[in-house]
Amino acid sequence: MPYASKVRTKDDAGNDLPVMHACGHDLHMAALVGTGTIMERTKDTWHGTLVLIGQPAEETISGAKGMVNDGLFTRFPRPDVAVALHVGNLLPAGKVGVVPGIYDTNADSLRITIYGKGGHGASPHMTVDPVVIAARTILALQTISSREVKPGEMAVVTVGYVHAGTKNNIIPDEAELGLTVRTYKPEVRKQVLAAIRRITNAEAEAAGAPRQPAIEQYEGTDAVYNDPRLAARLKGVLEAALGKDNVVMDEPHTASEDFSVFIEQGISGFYFDLGGAEPEKWSHAKTIGLNLPSNHSPLFAPDVEPALHTAITAEVAILRNLFSGPAVELRSLTLESTR
Repeated sequence: MPYASKVRTKDDAGNDLPVMHACGHDLHMAALVGTGTIMERTKDTWHGTLVLIGQPAEETISGAKGMVNDGLFTRFPRPDVAVALHVGNLLPAGKVGVVPGIYDTNADSLRITIYGKGGHGASPHMTVDPVVIAARTILALQTISSREVKPGEMAVVTVGYVHAGTKNNIIPDEAELGLTVRTYKPEVRKQVLAAIRRITNAEAEAAGAPRQPAIEQYEGTDAVYNDPRLAARLKGVLEAALGKDNVVMDEPHTASEDFSVFIEQGISGFYFDLGGAEPEKWSHAKTIGLNLPSNHSPLFAPDVEPALHTAITAEVAILRNLFSGPAVELRSLTLESTR
């Protein structure tokens, strides 16, 4: 792609790596700039205060909280409604998706360190192998969703990395697991996190580990909730701007987004989907039952022109609608969504 990034940087371990916006945030910001430009040039046609937020650190689900803690809604005007979008390959470019109510998942990131007793790989009987404990723990964690959570409820427990050892003939002293946990409901979230702790400790104890594992919950955010009244209103606005065939009703997603932090401040929110797939590739993939590269894949590359045009058209239409009536009307939505 002509817009492919050529930037390189170093990761936390000091490794030199290429950098790309593999989630589509470059497209989001381009749309924000385009929308802001149009709204500024036509400001005699609407009334109100428009606040454009360029939020950092969404990928670590910490940016929104950081901005709020830094005085976002005290140093700057506090909005009555917050609106956002996200591009993806689940829809073709030119279409948008609307999800009333729960839009995505609660997210929790966990770091688990399992402690063993290291030694020579040829003498495992003189050690407590944390690699084996980690392997058994990983398999046991998969029974949470399949055997503990009620069928039909959403719960994902993914072990994204395992770090252990330095050489093939050395049993290390410890192993580290990195987990992401996704749920819709608060009570299921609580159940899953408790089960992870119980299983992790039990596997270590069963293996005779010298100490309990360290379980660190270092990131987290709540699910985004789209106010149903606001979603119904703006669905009609999007249909008028893009055409009814280009606005689809979506299901809640299994990914997460810290836009929920803004909603938790008592602001009515609307977060919608932006199609990014090339229409022909999307149709072909559907026909043969293939999934296109998802966000975070190095092959994720939105169809920029139609996706960007759709994003700006949708955002401008939504903003003009929200700024067309009295502020008290929007504040009634906010009050309703927080009851």
